[in-house]
Amino acid sequence: MHGLGNDFIVIDAIRQNISLTSEQIQFMANRHFGIGCDQLLLVEPSSAEGIDFRYRIYNADGGEVGQCGNGARCFAQFVREKGLSDKDIITVETLGGILQLAHEPDGMIKVDMGVPRLKPGEIPFLPGKKNVKQRANRYTLQLENNDVVENNAVEIGVVSMGNPHAVIQVDQVDTAPVKDLGSEIEQHSQFPEGVNVGFMQILSSSHIRLRVYERGSGETLACGSGACAAVVAGCVQQLLDSNVKVDLPGGRLVVSWTGNEDHVFLTGPATTVYEGTIEL
Repeated sequence: MHGLGNDFIVIDAIRQNISLTSEQIQFMANRHFGIGCDQLLLVEPSSAEGIDFRYRIYNADGGEVGQCGNGARCFAQFVREKGLSDKDIITVETLGGILQLAHEPDGMIKVDMGVPRLKPGEIPFLPGKKNVKQRANRYTLQLENNDVVENNAVEIGVVSMGNPHAVIQVDQVDTAPVKDLGSEIEQHSQFPEGVNVGFMQILSSSHIRLRVYERGSGETLACGSGACAAVVAGCVQQLLDSNVKVDLPGGRLVVSWTGNEDHVFLTGPATTVYEGTIEL
């Protein structure tokens, strides 16, 4: 399946018993020797009262992560197509928290991504010499001998959407050093669990362009949680409105956030490509 080109292997772990090793996930994610994907998603039953499913997300390197907005839309589409649920709104548990996924009348899927976390300790982010509990709208991140940025430093916004994001504002996303800068920031020591890196170009207060370098996967065609993080970062810096069109290489998402302790909503498509079997 894919959400704007951000592609997933989705496995029904309700009607069959599944236990995957990191090596098996890496094999399936490999585009030359396996199937190929940005992330692998497991649809599991939930034991919690009032929760419909458990939603598990693995990056292409085999590591489990807490959030994926594009994957969440595919998850909602998958359980409907497979007859696992006919509800218009389902509730799922993830490592990053509880999500609500809604089928919209126009065929789009709207995801309640929850409340963004902005305190450094909740991301987690270690903001240099400042108290880890303090929050700022922007931070200066010092890099090691990086010749693609001035003075070896970048200004970032930092947000967790159930997974950590650093957001950099750029003049032009087409020429932004996504691979070189993204890979260095992804592994920066001030992000103890790694970080997804968004490169945001602001076209207007209600329209941005975005490219995202995802931890464990590299640059993807679309990143739902990255789109949410970029809009939240732009809002807290008073650069964006509460409803923003986000154009990614794979297509457009819409993100809504009214600020403070309110929930972030992500709306976009989900597409099934094919199904089959693979020997592990």
